[in-house]
Amino acid sequence: MGEMESFYTNKRVLVTGHTGFKGSWLCEMLLQMGAHVTGYSLEPPTNPSLFEICNLQEKMDSIIGDIRDIERLKSAFEQAEPDLVIHMAAQPLVIESYRTPVYTFETNIMGTVNVLECIRNFSSVKSFLNVTTDKVYLNMERKEGYSEDEMLCGYDPYANSKSCSELVTKSYKNAFLNEKNIAVSTARSGNVIGGGDFSDNRLIPDCAKDTASDRSIKIRNPNSIRPYQHVLDTLYAYLLIVQKQYENPELAGSYNIGPDEDGCKTSAELATLFCSAWGDNAKWENISVANPHEDNVLKLNCTKIYNTLGWLPKWDIGDAVCKTAKWYKAYYQKDDARKVMLDQIKEFLQ
Repeated sequence: MGEMESFYTNKRVLVTGHTGFKGSWLCEMLLQMGAHVTGYSLEPPTNPSLFEICNLQEKMDSIIGDIRDIERLKSAFEQAEPDLVIHMAAQPLVIESYRTPVYTFETNIMGTVNVLECIRNFSSVKSFLNVTTDKVYLNMERKEGYSEDEMLCGYDPYANSKSCSELVTKSYKNAFLNEKNIAVSTARSGNVIGGGDFSDNRLIPDCAKDTASDRSIKIRNPNSIRPYQHVLDTLYAYLLIVQKQYENPELAGSYNIGPDEDGCKTSAELATLFCSAWGDNAKWENISVANPHEDNVLKLNCTKIYNTLGWLPKWDIGDAVCKTAKWYKAYYQKDDARKVMLDQIKEFLQ
C-alpha cells in the first residue's frame, strides 16, 4: 500500500457533490483506499449517471440534500464527524449559468458559505479543500498560463461565482479557521475528461454519444483552447493537497491543477484524438454558431503544485483520451463499464 492509501485508510471523509461525475470517481477512489466516505449532494444530475452505474449509494453514506440548506448540511456533518472535507457541490456549467444566474450564484457562493460555517462549528475537521475552477481568473485571452496570485474575476455567472467562492474561503480561513488549526486550500483545475460524464454541452460526452449512435460529432467552438487531463490525475491532486496540508498546515493555499503544454488542446484537436481512439470511422464536423461568451484561450501555470507538492500528471493527453474512449465504448456496448473504471483506478494508483 502506498503512502496516500495508508493516509486515507479509516479516515472519515465528507464529499459534497458526490453524485456528480467527478464526485463519483472521487468516492470510488476513496473507497478503494479504505476511507469512510459520506456524501452530501442533490440527486445525480444526469440520467444515466456514473453514481448509479457504480451503485455507490450501497457502498457509502449518501445523504441527498441541497447545499443551500444549512440545517440539513449541519445534520450531515453531525452524522459524518469528518476528519477531511472536499467541497465540490456546485452548478458547474457555463451555459447553464446564463440560463439560471441566481441559482448559480446561490449554489456556488452561499453553498460554500454553508460548508465553511459547518466546518467552523465542527471540531472534527482538520483539512478542507474547496474545488473551484481554472475559470476564476480575469481572462486576458493570452497564451501564457495564469498563476495563483493573479486577479480573480470570472466573466460569466459560473466563473464569477467560483471567483467569489475563492474569496469567501479566504475570508473564513483568515477570520475563523486559522485559529482553529484547520488547514484550508482551494484547487483551480482545468477541464477533466474520463468515462461516465453525461453532462450536456460538454465536448467528450457529446463525442461519445454521437459516435455510439453512428453520428458525426458536432463541434461548436473548434478553435477554443483548454487544458485537458484525465479525471484521476485531477482527483489525485485534490487528495494530495488534503493529505499534505493535514500533515503540514503551512502547505495550505491555492493551487492550479493542470497538464503541461501538450495537454492544452483546441476542441478540434481533442475531437480528432477521440475519433482516433474510438475507431469505427468516427468523425466530427464544425457547426460554429452564435453562443453566449466563453473564453477562447485559457491556460494554467502549475509550477506551484509541481514544486511544492511534487505533483505531475501521470497520464498524457493521448492516454487520457484513450482511457476515456474505452470506458464509453464499454458502456454503450453494454459491457462492464464499472470494471473498466476500477481497473483504471487500480492502474493509476500503482
